[in-house]
Amino acid sequence: MKILILKPSSLGDVIHALPVLRLLKQHYPKSEIHWWLDVNLKPLLEGDPDLAGIFPFHRKRWIAPHHWAEIGSSIHAMRAERFDLAIDLQGLARSGLFAWLANADLLVGLDNLREGGREGARGFYDLTPPRSPDGTHAVDRYLSVLPLLKVPVHQNFEWLPKRPAIADQVQEKWNLGTGPWIALLPGARWDNKRWPAENFAALTRSMAENPEARFVILGSADERALGETIAAANLARCLNLSGQTTLWEMIEWIRLSRVMITNDTGPMHIAAALRKPVVALFGPTDPASTGPYGQLKNVIQMTDLPCVPCMKGHCTWREPLACLHQIKPSMVWQKVGEII
Repeated sequence: MKILILKPSSLGDVIHALPVLRLLKQHYPKSEIHWWLDVNLKPLLEGDPDLAGIFPFHRKRWIAPHHWAEIGSSIHAMRAERFDLAIDLQGLARSGLFAWLANADLLVGLDNLREGGREGARGFYDLTPPRSPDGTHAVDRYLSVLPLLKVPVHQNFEWLPKRPAIADQVQEKWNLGTGPWIALLPGARWDNKRWPAENFAALTRSMAENPEARFVILGSADERALGETIAAANLARCLNLSGQTTLWEMIEWIRLSRVMITNDTGPMHIAAALRKPVVALFGPTDPASTGPYGQLKNVIQMTDLPCVPCMKGHCTWREPLACLHQIKPSMVWQKVGEII
């Protein structure tokens, strides 16, 4: 059987979709599974043991008309594979169209408000599962396609298989030592999803009673200044690697960490996939559908505010960012203490 999965972005969403790949491959061990993926996320799945190939999606490049011939070539390459099954987990008009043009024998998609129903992609599909109830986590929404295909749904799989060479590389590059590491993720795509860096810094200062613990600060190059603010509060215990790791080096750093303290951001989902304890700080977004999978009890959110969750990319409340500012470092440290 030849299968095509369409889930091009974002990082967290692709992580959420990986259980579909793992369980399909377990049930059909001789299958050849390909993935339609944003070119910027290609390193995440390159060399994956369960994938036969990746069709890169050049979202920004293909906007320009003089690159449209590349779109035709990509569709031709997909059609040449003669897929038995295509599964669209993105559920937008673009992904639905690409899935339909791939010309698989069977096209399966979702019919939820977020996937399938928002841009009419549902019209491209041959088969959809029942709509998921409001608040269903993204992972469970995606997994809902598998019963349609008689594929058992369970948790007995390795979400992100370890890459020993990269794990060794991390050890060699940063001389990790033996003390427990706590990963800090102070960034986020939206500014109003960022707990103040000064609060992260206060957490590092509160570690005086645990002289062995150290902090690794992870994130993109654009978030390096946030990391510098945090590291300056405790230079002896903080390692600011914002913008200094590859995607897989970051994954292996998270794997070796004892716990992660994070905003609502892509690496939070990596930690959940690695089944690492996560203390997640939520403001405007809804953890029920996009929180750390299996760890919603570790989410801190000020739900007594009438605006939470607003689901907006900017704050309009009379007390700007009150949903995050009311989360005190002592509250976070108490939750960490319950874990470690």
